[in-house]
Amino acid sequence: MVILDFQPHLNNDRKLLICDLLSREAMLKQKQFSVITNGRSIVNITRDIEKHIKEAAIHNGLCHVFIHHTSASLIITENADIAVLEDLEFYLTKLVKDGDPNYIHDDEGPDDMAAHIRSVLTQSEITIPVRYGHCGLGTWQGIFVWEHRTQPHQRQITVTIHGE
Repeated sequence: MVILDFQPHLNNDRKLLICDLLSREAMLKQKQFSVITNGRSIVNITRDIEKHIKEAAIHNGLCHVFIHHTSASLIITENADIAVLEDLEFYLTKLVKDGDPNYIHDDEGPDDMAAHIRSVLTQSEITIPVRYGHCGLGTWQGIFVWEHRTQPHQRQITVTIHGE
């Protein structure tokens, strides 16, 4: 191992420790899982993400979560009060109405285009820090799948965890 002299004030033991930390190989783990929704709803998947981080044995790094759909999305929001989720749904329902006669795309019903718009206004991927082997979320934060269709669906989620 080469001792880098970018911090000459450190003794050789500390330089070796820094070199060791810098040269650790990062690991990349990826898993896919399904979430079954009951139609338009918001489903907490924080425990699923925590489980995948634990199984990956990543101590510090990043966790990327991706949903493979254009009519459902991912959000990070408060996990303590269900009223927050109800208010989010109420607001988005007012903002994006099902069956708007101006929509051209309605192949799968009156909620079809509205679901696509809702998905675009939210997000299909999120990245969170992994700290000490856990999701680096705030005290009241949770990770959720937001189903924008009115009928139940099975949604595919890919979790990619990168770190050491």
